[in-house]
Amino acid sequence: MIEVGLAISAATSAFSALKQGIAVGKDLESMGKTLSKWAGAMSDLDYAEQEIKKPPWYVALGGGVESQAMEIFAAKKQKESMRAELKSYISFVYGPATWDELLSIEAQIRKEKQAHEYRKMQIQQSIVEWCAGIALFVVLGGGLLGLTWLMTR
Repeated sequence: MIEVGLAISAATSAFSALKQGIAVGKDLESMGKTLSKWAGAMSDLDYAEQEIKKPPWYVALGGGVESQAMEIFAAKKQKESMRAELKSYISFVYGPATWDELLSIEAQIRKEKQAHEYRKMQIQQSIVEWCAGIALFVVLGGGLLGLTWLMTR
């Protein structure tokens, strides 16, 4: 599961570095690593929002989804603010076409993360869920067998 606090702090630090770079007149190409970090954090926040909409069964049973939803809501608002401010900076300094180029880079990063990192997390979560389900089945089955054995004595 994505840590929303870490994602928003990564996005904020990358955003600050981008603003400083734009202020001193750096090219966006020279800030590629920072742009990549910012786009990755934006993608992480989007993925966290998708995760909270469909939480695993054990998270839904245990509660606590509401606090995560509020944290994601606040992060989403901060993300929208950063995106709007960055769009105005980039469009003003480099032109509107550069913003479109940035959006295509962000989409490419999102696709790559979806294919690799998020898929890996989904597989790990499935493994944990299956192991927990099997363990629960074994414990309940053993308890039922033990109870049956005690009743027949």
